Amino acid sequence: MKIDFKNYIDDLKVVIDSLYFPEIEKFIDIIVDAYENDKFVFVIGNGGSAANASHFAQDLAKGTRLKLDQPGRLKAISLTDNTPFITALGNDDGYDTIFEQQLRVIGSKGDYLISISGSGNSPNIIKAVEWANENGLITIGLTGFDGGKLKKIAHHSINVVLHDMCTAESVHSVILHYVVLELRERLKKSG
Repeated sequence: MKIDFKNYIDDLKVVIDSLYFPEIEKFIDIIVDAYENDKFVFVIGNGGSAANASHFAQDLAKGTRLKLDQPGRLKAISLTDNTPFITALGNDDGYDTIFEQQLRVIGSKGDYLISISGSGNSPNIIKAVEWANENGLITIGLTGFDGGKLKKIAHHSINVVLHDMCTAESVHSVILHYVVLELRERLKKSG
């Protein structure tokens, strides 16, 4: 079945209008807390969500920087980007451990974990969030479909109720870009 671009955009507008905006504002508040408390923000995802995780972590670390010599910066890292470590973990311990094991090395109580998963059921995401919850990290899930297990176990959640992975990932990207733009404004005011 062929879909024309106008219908796609019309459908996308309906999905965006259905988002629960207070969840997105809370998400921004949480990241401001990470900045103010000098904590790390780790971001994870698979496939297109891994690309969103990498892009978002870079935007958090650089895109929220107000000036080149700014002393305090948002410390954000995508755990999708360390290919040698990921492949070693996947090969030796199983792909479902790739994020949890990285958190065991560099995560600390009070840090933040943002997990992006279209289905909300990726085993490596769930294991990482469970470990993070057990070890005092603040967890945030960004999901599609019905949110899956991630929506239930993350401390905070934004769910894009949409049963199409590609479009859910597109909406996630829109949300994440908005978050960065709003963070820039908030951080200007706070310091």
